[in-house]
Amino acid sequence: MPHNSQPVHEMKASLFRVLGHPARVRILELLRGGELSVGALQVELGLDSGGTSQHLAALRRIGLVVSRREGTSVIYRAADEAVFMLLEAGRAVIARQLAGQQSILRELEAP
Repeated sequence: MPHNSQPVHEMKASLFRVLGHPARVRILELLRGGELSVGALQVELGLDSGGTSQHLAALRRIGLVVSRREGTSVIYRAADEAVFMLLEAGRAVIARQLAGQQSILRELEAP
Protein backbone atom coordinates (compact mmCIF):
# COMPACT_ATOMS: atom_id res chain seq x y z
CA MET A 1 0.00 0.00 0.00
CA PRO A 2 1.45 3.39 -0.94
CA HIS A 3 2.56 5.54 1.96
CA ASN A 4 0.80 8.62 0.57
CA SER A 5 -2.63 7.11 1.36
CA GLN A 6 -1.97 7.47 5.11
CA PRO A 7 -3.62 10.93 5.42
CA VAL A 8 -6.78 9.58 3.78
CA HIS A 9 -6.90 6.68 6.23
CA GLU A 10 -6.39 9.07 9.13
CA MET A 11 -9.25 11.26 7.88
CA LYS A 12 -11.53 8.24 7.58
CA ALA A 13 -10.57 7.09 11.06
CA SER A 14 -11.34 10.57 12.44
CA LEU A 15 -14.73 10.50 10.75
CA PHE A 16 -15.62 7.14 12.27
CA ARG A 17 -14.25 8.15 15.68
CA VAL A 18 -16.58 11.15 15.75
CA LEU A 19 -19.48 8.96 14.62
CA GLY A 20 -18.61 6.54 17.42
CA HIS A 21 -20.99 8.25 19.86
CA PRO A 22 -24.72 7.42 19.72
CA ALA A 23 -25.74 11.04 20.37
CA ARG A 24 -23.79 12.23 17.32
CA VAL A 25 -25.37 9.59 15.11
CA ARG A 26 -28.78 10.63 16.46
CA ILE A 27 -28.05 14.30 15.71
CA LEU A 28 -27.29 13.44 12.10
CA GLU A 29 -30.42 11.30 11.87
CA LEU A 30 -32.47 14.22 13.20
CA LEU A 31 -30.85 16.62 10.73
CA ARG A 32 -31.84 14.31 7.91
CA GLY A 33 -35.27 15.89 8.27
CA GLY A 34 -33.86 19.39 7.81
CA GLU A 35 -32.41 22.19 9.87
CA LEU A 36 -32.89 22.21 13.64
CA SER A 37 -32.00 24.63 16.39
CA VAL A 38 -29.69 23.68 19.22
CA GLY A 39 -32.70 23.86 21.54
CA ALA A 40 -34.73 21.44 19.43
CA LEU A 41 -31.79 19.04 19.23
CA GLN A 42 -31.32 19.31 22.98
CA VAL A 43 -34.95 18.34 23.60
CA GLU A 44 -34.80 15.42 21.15
CA LEU A 45 -31.55 14.12 22.64
CA GLY A 46 -32.54 14.65 26.26
CA LEU A 47 -29.17 16.26 26.97
CA ASP A 48 -28.23 19.50 28.68
CA SER A 49 -27.01 22.40 26.58
CA GLY A 50 -23.35 21.69 27.36
CA GLY A 51 -23.55 18.08 26.23
CA THR A 52 -25.46 18.97 23.08
CA SER A 53 -22.98 21.73 22.25
CA GLN A 54 -20.00 19.39 22.70
CA HIS A 55 -21.46 16.84 20.30
CA LEU A 56 -22.30 19.52 17.75
CA ALA A 57 -18.79 20.96 18.05
CA ALA A 58 -17.27 17.54 17.33
CA LEU A 59 -19.46 17.14 14.25
CA ARG A 60 -18.67 20.69 13.12
CA ARG A 61 -14.89 20.20 13.55
CA ILE A 62 -14.81 17.44 10.97
CA GLY A 63 -17.22 19.23 8.66
CA LEU A 64 -20.33 17.07 9.04
CA VAL A 65 -22.57 19.93 10.17
CA VAL A 66 -22.70 23.66 9.62
CA SER A 67 -24.48 26.30 11.65
CA ARG A 68 -25.99 29.72 11.21
CA ARG A 69 -27.46 32.28 13.57
CA GLU A 70 -31.11 33.18 13.44
CA GLY A 71 -31.80 35.82 16.06
CA THR A 72 -30.70 34.32 19.35
CA SER A 73 -30.87 30.74 18.05
CA VAL A 74 -28.17 28.68 16.37
CA ILE A 75 -29.51 26.50 13.59
CA TYR A 76 -27.70 23.37 12.38
CA ARG A 77 -27.90 21.35 9.19
CA ALA A 78 -25.89 18.57 7.61
CA ALA A 79 -22.98 19.96 5.61
CA ASP A 80 -23.15 17.20 3.01
CA GLU A 81 -26.03 14.89 2.14
CA ALA A 82 -23.48 12.07 1.62
CA VAL A 83 -23.38 11.57 5.39
CA PHE A 84 -26.92 10.20 5.17
CA MET A 85 -25.72 7.54 2.71
CA LEU A 86 -23.14 6.54 5.29
CA LEU A 87 -25.83 6.25 7.98
CA GLU A 88 -27.98 4.22 5.61
CA ALA A 89 -25.06 1.89 4.87
CA GLY A 90 -24.63 1.37 8.61
CA ARG A 91 -28.32 0.60 8.96
CA ALA A 92 -28.11 -1.94 6.12
CA VAL A 93 -25.14 -3.70 7.73
CA ILE A 94 -26.96 -3.89 11.07
CA ALA A 95 -30.14 -5.18 9.39
CA ARG A 96 -28.15 -7.97 7.71
CA GLN A 97 -26.47 -8.88 10.99
CA LEU A 98 -29.81 -9.03 12.78
CA ALA A 99 -31.32 -11.10 9.97
CA GLY A 100 -28.44 -13.55 10.37
CA GLN A 101 -29.05 -13.72 14.10
CA GLN A 102 -32.75 -14.39 13.51
CA SER A 103 -31.79 -17.26 11.23
CA ILE A 104 -29.56 -18.72 13.95
CA LEU A 105 -32.32 -18.30 16.55
CA ARG A 106 -34.81 -20.12 14.32
CA GLU A 107 -32.34 -22.99 13.95
CA LEU A 108 -31.90 -23.18 17.72
CA GLU A 109 -35.66 -23.20 18.29
CA ALA A 110 -36.30 -25.94 15.72
CA PRO A 111 -37.00 -29.38 17.27
